[in-house]
Amino acid sequence: MKIPNAGKHIVVWLGLMLFSVPVPVLALQDENGEVSQILQDARDKAAVLSRDADEMETLTRSDVSWQSHASLLDTMKDDVKDLAQDVEKLTAERDKASPWQRQAIDRMLPMIKELAADTTAAINHLKDLQRRPVSPEYANYLRQNSETSKQLADLISSVVQYDQTRAKLEKLEQKLEPSTRASR
Repeated sequence: MKIPNAGKHIVVWLGLMLFSVPVPVLALQDENGEVSQILQDARDKAAVLSRDADEMETLTRSDVSWQSHASLLDTMKDDVKDLAQDVEKLTAERDKASPWQRQAIDRMLPMIKELAADTTAAINHLKDLQRRPVSPEYANYLRQNSETSKQLADLISSVVQYDQTRAKLEKLEQKLEPSTRASR
């Protein structure tokens, strides 16, 4: 197709205009750095909790003493308590958090409550029994803890990964902005 001279100038002019328009930067609300740091700490604690919950759940399939159960339940209780402290910090920072950070905090709250309730129920069950626990009820508490702790660890890990990916994306977007902005 042959473009007349006037048409060539318009095409060139449109091309220049398209490439001289700044690349739009997504309007992202700034993340709260403190919330991001607490989430990273919570990710590490949730991974420990998930590992301990899995180990605790495997005890139901082995012939170990009730004291071994009690010892590991104490460890789980401490794990839940440590993670709950981070969730409390996140809740205190919630109003200063970005929308996606608030959503993550809101999703974490019921999970940590469920973990605390199931851990407490398992401890009470064992305390009342004081012998090797074999009841389906006890095994259910431990199974629930294992599943919930995995879900919570996955959630927090995904949130931290999302946060890190967003930060990388913002850096790349800044590189794409016109150099006039950098010279201001």
